[in-house]
Amino acid sequence: MIDSNEQQKRNLLLLSSSKAGETDYLVHSKFWLKSHFSQAKTIVFIPYAGVTQSYSSYSARVDAALADMGMHIRGIETYSNPREAIAKADGVIVGGGNTFVLLNTLYQYGLLDPLRKRIYEGLPYAGWSAGANIAGLSIRTTNDMPIIEPPSFTALGVVPFQLNPHYIDQHPPGFHGETRAQRLAEFMAVNPHTLTIALREGTGLKVEGKTMRLLGTLDAVAFQDGKAQPLAAGSVLSQYL
Repeated sequence: MIDSNEQQKRNLLLLSSSKAGETDYLVHSKFWLKSHFSQAKTIVFIPYAGVTQSYSSYSARVDAALADMGMHIRGIETYSNPREAIAKADGVIVGGGNTFVLLNTLYQYGLLDPLRKRIYEGLPYAGWSAGANIAGLSIRTTNDMPIIEPPSFTALGVVPFQLNPHYIDQHPPGFHGETRAQRLAEFMAVNPHTLTIALREGTGLKVEGKTMRLLGTLDAVAFQDGKAQPLAAGSVLSQYL
């Protein structure tokens, strides 16, 4: 349970994706990120979700994408002690990739508790895809393949619900697998009272203390108690905190 003081200090930017439509990498979210980290001098980037690229190349890609915004990104892999990196950061960004690998590595380095503590102290946190997923209660609503088994599915829990990034409700002709909505309905059947907020690409959640707003031009969907409820683009969603 998050106490009132911890709620007041949260400063989160939880993005569904690193790209929107045909835009280039992080372009749709540059101004959101710049505003979010307006007071941060050193922003530590956590590339642990990257599986098919090195940590250094992932960090360099993010740094290059945000350089024209005047943001200084430093990969956590450049620190001799990753826990020290979290302790000294003015802000933290966690990139997308495989959520299971990301969470497993955070457990491996003992970073979940230090990162959670800093977030409750007011550290600006941003993440997209897997990086957004771990802000929720657990990673049980990720879309990723479990290519590694973390010690637990329990995540940061700095928001009191599940997240499902990259949400899509189209059903391609001839496709006979379960849709995303059907998969989330299965989660609801087992966990009826646990809220999942499904975010379409190009959207995100901005959490400031006890206030939460849906960013972007597309709606989201709330799955809970056997119902799928549309959430209008731009709407205030503080009731879910």
